[in-house]
Order: sequence, then C-alpha cells, then structure tokens
Amino acid sequence: MVTLSEQSDFTAIVTAQAVAAKDAARLLYTTTHAQRNAALAALKTQLLNHAPAILNANKADMERGAAKGLSAALLDRLLLDEKRLTALANSLDAIIAQPDPIGQITESWTQPSGIQINAVRVPLGVIGIIYEARPNVTIDAAALCLKAGNACILRAGSESLETARALHAAITAALESEKLPAAAVQLINTTDRAAVGALLQLDQYIDVIIPRGGRGLIERIAAESRIPVIKHLDGLCHTYIDKAASIPMACDVTFNAKMRRTGICGATETLLVHTDAVKTHLPVLLEKLFAAGCEVRGDEALQQLDARVIPATEQDWHTEYLAPILAVRTVASLDAAIAHINHYGSHHTDAIITDDVDAAATFQAGVDSGIVLWNTSTQFADGGEFGFGAEIGISTGKLHARGPVGARHLTTVQYRVQSNGAVRPV
Repeated sequence: MVTLSEQSDFTAIVTAQAVAAKDAARLLYTTTHAQRNAALAALKTQLLNHAPAILNANKADMERGAAKGLSAALLDRLLLDEKRLTALANSLDAIIAQPDPIGQITESWTQPSGIQINAVRVPLGVIGIIYEARPNVTIDAAALCLKAGNACILRAGSESLETARALHAAITAALESEKLPAAAVQLINTTDRAAVGALLQLDQYIDVIIPRGGRGLIERIAAESRIPVIKHLDGLCHTYIDKAASIPMACDVTFNAKMRRTGICGATETLLVHTDAVKTHLPVLLEKLFAAGCEVRGDEALQQLDARVIPATEQDWHTEYLAPILAVRTVASLDAAIAHINHYGSHHTDAIITDDVDAAATFQAGVDSGIVLWNTSTQFADGGEFGFGAEIGISTGKLHARGPVGARHLTTVQYRVQSNGAVRPV
C-alpha cells in the first residue's frame, strides 16, 4: 500500500489506486461464488490471526480519541475490543451463507418478436467508501463488496486510521491466500481531505461512492462528487406512542430504542406521544429513563407531568444526539405525528407503537423513511438484523438503494437478450 506524505500528489496516487481497482473489478467479475466465499472464510481466519495487531492499533486510536476529547458515543463507535472483533469475524459466516447475488435472473420474458429477455444481476464495479470512526465498516464494506463481485477503495476517518490499517492487512492477507487481486480492497492511507477530493472526481474508474458519517461529511461529498452517491445521512429516528399502544410494550420498546446503544444511527432521538397517552403511558417510562441516566427534554405537557423534564427548544427536534438525551413531544393525532416525522426526520428509521392495525398501516404508508417499524425498536435498523449478514450503511435516499445496503444492493441489472435469429422489421 502506498504511503502518502505531505508532498504527495494526491490526485496521481489516488488515481493509481482507482485504476488498479478497476482492473481488479474485471477479474472479480470472472470469479465464482465459491471463490469469493473462500476469500471471506480466509478473512475470518486472518482477522483472528491478526487480532493482537488489530487490538493494539485500536487501543492507540482510542487513546488518541480520548486525548482529543471525543464524546462517549464516538469512543463507543471506535472501540474494537476482543469481544467485538470476534463478533465481527463471526459475522462473515452470515455473509458467506447468503446466496450469490451475481447471476440471479430477476425477470424473464419473451416479446412477440421472438427475443427472450433476462434481467440478470451483475456487480456495480468499483465502490468508494468514505467513513468516520467506525472500524467495523472496514470489514463490512470489504466483505459485502467481495460477496457481490465489486472492488472497493476505503477511506477511513482520522480517528480510526490505525485500526483500519491493521484490518486492511488482514484483508490483503486473505485475498492473497486465495489468489485474488489485493487491489480488490484498497485503503487510502491518509486522512488528508485532499485525497477525498481527488477520489470524488474519478468517475471514469469509480462507479459509486458510499459515505458513512455525519451530516457535514455527507453534504460535502454530495456537493463535490462527480460519481453517483448512495447517501447514509444521520439517524434522526423517531418513536411514536399511539393512544392505542400497550403500556408495557410502549415502555419496553421505547427504552430499548433509546438506551440500548445511544451512539448508533438507529437510536431513537425524538419520542412523540399522543396527548391521550401522556398520563397513562409516560410515568413508568420516564422513571426508567431517568434511572438509566437519560436526560429528557420535553414540551410543556411533559414538564407539567414531571418536573425533571428540561424544556425543549426548536433545535431539539432537529438534533441527532447520539447520547443519553431524548426529546419528547406531545401530538394531538396520528396525522400530526406523521407530519412531525416527515418535517424533522432524516428519512432513516421511524416506529409506531400501537395495537390499532389501521393506525399502524396509516403510519407505515405515510412516513417517508427507508425503514418504518410497527411495535419494534428502532435499534433493529441494521443489515445484520435484516438477514443481510452486514451492511455498508442505511441509505436515506431513494436511488439506487434504500434502507440497509447489503451485498444484493451492490449490484445492478444487465439485460441479456437472445433469439433464434430475430431481425427487426424496417
């Protein structure tokens, strides 16, 4: 892997990586499902073999992050301890078990002219993945791209670069052990922003960019990229407690949605409560939240219900806290809850808790988000929980993928046409 110095020509070096990735993608296109799965199995072995180096690198990243004053949520995202590394290695088994996304015929039909048309899944090609303090993305992205026959170029954030380097060494060892091109998974070995700028201009080599990070990163990439972008925007997720919700379920699901892990994109940040459910449903939930150390910011009705509730401001409805802080707002109707979510949300993941089937159907049809849940914690917004093995991200856009992006979503369609000598009439 090339090391970039301050004097390096970022454009030349990143272009060289992109050219190598394009060549590797062509080679991957000719591999079999068994070959790609063998590389993933080898990666699991290499992760465990490289564990000491990976954990030492992550320890160094954690120490630097703490010294820089990273929040507890960011440090939790950055942490890769022995338990998490083992889970990451084991997650490859689920990806291996997935059917081959390449070569699947999604549609097939014959025209009156006699031509037979098959729509067949094929790899996207080369995918650039830009992410922040998320070490697991290095493995998830590499594994899903390989599964779908794509080459990828990874650019980790400054907080996780040492960990990414150590993980990439394991990836390279796995590829080489199975005689696949090492350039199939490359790491940009710098945190200089100029390298990202250079990458975003290489539309002749790179087919898709997938960013994972904060709003600032996503907005910059969307503005600068000449390459199509699958956006993973922030997770301003909502849970709505309807007047017909079961009280125990409302308490349990909402608590899990907020407090299981507060630093992930699927954590609920705003709770909406029907006015008829405030006095019946919230007292037990608020006690549980306060006991767990959660700060609650609410409107006037919530403040009257419990003096510990801090007054909410307009900014709270716009905020992804990634911390044990929950904004709570009362709404007079189901329609008002839907309107709030569509106005303030990030189109990521939103949930309704209700025993009313019609209310649930109206909510799921009316909320414009990639994932819309019924009586389910928003923390299920995860490709692994959806059965994809892993995810590259949760797409908050509508093109080319939406919701959790797994291996199948890293493909496109090729139309393969055949006939018995059909010619088109003049």
